[in-house]
Amino acid sequence: MPLWRRDLPDRLELALRTATLEQQHRPDLLILTVDGPLPTVLEAVVDRVEQGEFGPALVLRHDAHRGVAAALQDGLESSPHDLVARADADDICRPERFALQIPRMDEEGLDLLGSSMREFSDQVPPGTGPLRTRPLEHEQIVRYLPHHSPFHHPTVVLRRSVALAVGGYRDLALLEDYWLWERMMLGGARMGNLPQVLVDYRVDEELFARRGGWRLFASDVRLQRRMLLDRVISPGGFLRNVVLRATYRFVPGWARRFGYRRFVERSDTGPATA
Repeated sequence: MPLWRRDLPDRLELALRTATLEQQHRPDLLILTVDGPLPTVLEAVVDRVEQGEFGPALVLRHDAHRGVAAALQDGLESSPHDLVARADADDICRPERFALQIPRMDEEGLDLLGSSMREFSDQVPPGTGPLRTRPLEHEQIVRYLPHHSPFHHPTVVLRRSVALAVGGYRDLALLEDYWLWERMMLGGARMGNLPQVLVDYRVDEELFARRGGWRLFASDVRLQRRMLLDRVISPGGFLRNVVLRATYRFVPGWARRFGYRRFVERSDTGPATA
């Protein structure tokens, strides 16, 4: 779980509690990666983590803010366990999350496993917001990946050894996860998604507004070029994807929200269980 100065203490505490103490299958270790200096109110929660209030914990600290990819990579490299779950500092993990995901990883020999999730906000209570799904089976995921990210990042459990073998998290604004999934697929990873909603994903009013602009479009182009060189997409697929992403990045935030809900979420395969 990465943490930085703009996170809020009440949301952090809820995220910590639901990812640890309230889990039916509790994690063996919580790794909290502190990405740069924190205000006093957040430091107070981190102190409680270090004191063991949320179970065994490892707190990694960095003097300067370096970004989420570096924070996640540090956590991945520091884990003594091969199965590593991802969580955000403002989301809610449902109690059955790890009890469903961890056995599935072992039973089916998976290297990467996500789930469905539901949006919530200060105005929309958890469990009542828009549903986000992704393809369920490995073959469906392989077909879906050239078009969109096939996993909801805050829901994934991954096999550390496989992720590190392909380079782990690398810096690519907002797309560090998608790039990792592509490299894991090319490295032979077995992948899946559970249909159940296992994470409630916090969406604030500015989420879709922040996902526009030249910086993120540059990330899109960089990743599409990488997938073209890796032969994950064809030249025609490259042009199609770049045009669609340019449209997405440069329309107003309200149109971006509509487009995502209408064309990305509706194109997923497989039912979800709320």
